This record gives sequence, C-alpha cells and structure tokens, in this order.
Amino acid sequence: MVILVLNCGSSSIKYQVLDIEEASNALLAKGLVERIGLPEGVLTHKPVGKAPFETHCPIPDHTTGIRMVLDALTDKEHGVITSLDEIRAVGHRVAHGGEFFPESCIVDEDAKAKISSLFAIAPLHNPANLEGVLSIEKVLPSVPQVTVFDTSFHQTIPAMNYMYALPHKYYEKYRVRKYGFHGTSHKYVAKIGAELAGIDLEHSKIITCHIGNGGSVTAVLDGKSYDTSMGFSPLDGLIMGTRCGNVDASAITFIGEKENMTYEQLNAMMNKQSGVQGMTDISSDMRDIDRAYDEGDERAILARDAYYMRVKKFIGQYAAEMGGVDLIIFTGGVGENSADLRRSVCSNMEFLGLHFDDETNKKSHGVDAMLSTPDSKVKVATIATNEELVIATDTYNLVKNL
Repeated sequence: MVILVLNCGSSSIKYQVLDIEEASNALLAKGLVERIGLPEGVLTHKPVGKAPFETHCPIPDHTTGIRMVLDALTDKEHGVITSLDEIRAVGHRVAHGGEFFPESCIVDEDAKAKISSLFAIAPLHNPANLEGVLSIEKVLPSVPQVTVFDTSFHQTIPAMNYMYALPHKYYEKYRVRKYGFHGTSHKYVAKIGAELAGIDLEHSKIITCHIGNGGSVTAVLDGKSYDTSMGFSPLDGLIMGTRCGNVDASAITFIGEKENMTYEQLNAMMNKQSGVQGMTDISSDMRDIDRAYDEGDERAILARDAYYMRVKKFIGQYAAEMGGVDLIIFTGGVGENSADLRRSVCSNMEFLGLHFDDETNKKSHGVDAMLSTPDSKVKVATIATNEELVIATDTYNLVKNL
C-alpha cells in the first residue's frame, strides 16, 4: 500500500512516500517544500534510486506545494509512481492532540474540529498541520487521511506527573497541564532500542533522549510514557536551540516588567531568542556551538556544558521515578550524531551500573548501535529515529480494511 506522509509547517512541507505491507516497508521518495508564501519557493525531491532534483518558483500556499509534490511523484523522469491512484492513504503529523486523541485517527469532521480547537495552545503548529489535511481534501478528495499526534504517546502519563501545582480551575477551564511532544519518535526508538538491546519492552524501564534543535527526554515504563520533559508546550524541559527550557517563572515576569514587554514579546524571547542561541549570541545550531567550544569561546563552553547537564539531570530524575533504568537511548539530530554529547551525559554514571564504551561511541553517527560495554547493567544505545515510518504504519493499520 503506497502511503504519502506529510509534515506541514507554517511555510514548509516535509514528505515521504512509503510502500507499507504487513511485514515490510520500503521508502520510495522523500523531499521538502520550503519558503511557502515567499517570492521564490523551493521543492527538493529525492526519489530512491534516481537523481534528486530541485524546482524554484513561487509557492503561494500549501495546496500549491502539495500539487507540486504530487506532480514530482508521478513525473516520468523523477517519479516513483505511475498514477496518483496508487496513493491509497495520506498520513499527517499533527503536533497537538490535547486530551482528545490518545491514538492516531482517521480524519473526519469531528477530528478537524478538535484539531482547530487546539489552535490556541499550539498556534505555531496545529494550523499548518490542519492546512495540510484541507489541502489534500482539495487535490485528492477520495483518499482517506489519518492524523498522528505528537502528544498521543504521552497520554499514558499519570496525573501526578502531568498536573501543575496551579489553581485547579485553570485545568478545568483551559486544560492547562503537561502534554509532552516528540511522541512518535520516543515510541519508535523505545521499541527498536529494546529489540536491539534484547530487552522485553513491556517489562522495562527505558529513558529516551530525543535531542535536536528541539529536544525532550521521556521515561518509558513497560512500553508506555510515564513522564516527559516537555510540558504544556514544547518550551519546557531541556535547553534547546532557541528555547530556554526549565526556568523560574518569576525570572520571566521580572524581565517582562523591567523591559516593559508584552506577552507576545516574552513568548518570542523564550521560544525564539533563548536556548544556546541566547546564551552565546553565536547560533542555535550545536555544530556551530561545538566549533566555538573548540576555539575556547567562554559562552559556548558554558552553553554546551549546561545543555549536556540538563539531559543528564532528566536521566537521573527519571531513573528515580521508575526505580531504576534498563536502557538509555539517544536519538534526534544531535543525539544520533554527537559523540561528545553522549559521552558527557553518560560520564560518572557508574553508580547506576552504567559502563560506557567510548571507542564504539566515537564511531557511531546516525546508525543504530549499542554504546555500553557487555558487562554494563544499564545499557546505552543510539537509534536513528524514523517518525515518518511510525506515521505510515499507523496510517496503514487504520485504513487497510476500509
């Protein structure tokens, strides 16, 4: 079954096309549409087994971008399918499902209304995600669609871990609570990591670290999310590229009062001007921070040390919450590729029974590998995440009997 997977941002569309069956899957093509709504947009299309190509032209909206993707998929030279009739379903990544969606679902009017109702608490993501759904309705009106939510995996978190110590009326009125994000990634790498480590997922204590420009750590107890570092929004938890992560709320109100800042300005400061970017005034990209670190830049040294330590703190917290840990997993752009991060986070963890194999760690970049020694009580792995495969698989399972 050929499935198109879409991840629509405010001005971009990431996509993959996969052929999914009961016991197998094959990537046919992937690509990216960028600069939607700007004078010159870009489509980068990468078909498997064929030469990639780019198209530069105005892309006024998501519907136009998706039409371009479909044209590329059926192009005689660069295409991977002969007809759009081969696309049996479309799976969408949706950032926020609130308390409505503990699982992925087939799109209907009720689902669209609930996604819309969450715009207020996910203003950067859900509108764009829904725009992708509406665009597919225009260009492939008879094809079933499925929405897969970043928050669904975390709906198993117990109330003692998701409720904030705020007046209860704000939960009742606005559903202010921890939701967590990166759920598809945490779910995928926990399963694959357990298989690699020879651990029974349903009887295990796993800590998954999705570390990229955005990042989160999740406690996975017996295969289910038990706690996670992101909260009501993706702002909470780790130090990230431009997000501040955990911070005393009074520090924010103090700055706002002293600087006479509006809510919108404070929100932009915390989400877009903080993190390692704000700490260094160098970059939000950890590769740039690494270079500055190696050159001895004091702020880069501080930022990277703090960035690494925050990950270590959550591992310690979640090991305490679960009463131990069997496996620690690193994934995401930084988690999969930064040997320095993994070594630093796993250093001085012998008290947990963790023995780290740094030689293997140095050679492991973007591949699945065990990073602990054979005698280590706590196992460590790096797993290349594949959120698109999770979306495609959920889509296949929901539509295969339609």
